[in-house]
Amino acid sequence: MPGDTAGHPAGDVAGAMIAFPANGGTAQGYLALPPGGTGPGVLVLQEWWGLVDHIKRLADRLAAAGFVALAPDLYRGEATTSPDEAQRLMMALDLPFAAQALRGGADYLRGHAAVRPRKVATLGFCMGGQLALYAATAHPDVIDAVVDFYGVFNPQVPVTLATLRAPVLAHFGLHDRSIPPERARGLANAIVAQGGTCAAHFYDAGHAFFNDSRPAVYHAEAAQLAWTRTLAFLRERLA
Repeated sequence: MPGDTAGHPAGDVAGAMIAFPANGGTAQGYLALPPGGTGPGVLVLQEWWGLVDHIKRLADRLAAAGFVALAPDLYRGEATTSPDEAQRLMMALDLPFAAQALRGGADYLRGHAAVRPRKVATLGFCMGGQLALYAATAHPDVIDAVVDFYGVFNPQVPVTLATLRAPVLAHFGLHDRSIPPERARGLANAIVAQGGTCAAHFYDAGHAFFNDSRPAVYHAEAAQLAWTRTLAFLRERLA
């Protein structure tokens, strides 16, 4: 699979919005295909801002690195740049719909002709980090690995670690005021205590350090290292 660097453009890869089945209904998402034709699947789960261009670019970068990337639109067309509105959208998340979209997205990827081998990971940021874990606990039969970038502890999104089967890679900032390091370590320890596997890494950065569309919080060195670790983890666990 090709390499990639944090903040590096995805070359000629450009995905497109699609519709996919979700529990008898339909969900929307952004699908990016690898130039090589085939690769394992990754569900890319949005931050609280919604399915914004930053998340679509990440799907393109994953595709450029050899994965079939699908970013479901969990807000059904809504997106924002306002923190207050993002907080409202996150707290108003339609969890039953999100659960259906996550399951539907995983099933769609597993059935897609380009997904070889037929394995799927969830990869999420902020709100999406917790949803990546949630998807793996709610649908353990279709999720083979989890990457959690500073997942928010949202009480409306239950994560039952006892049902977690997939290995987890987690990235957290040492200066994250939303998720203090002790709380993040508590999550990693709880996964291991339930018999799971979790490799947690901590960076000299704050919350959302991977988001290169937000210069105030982006930390290039931490983002690069986290991306390198993420690609290695996905390639190993989805082989």
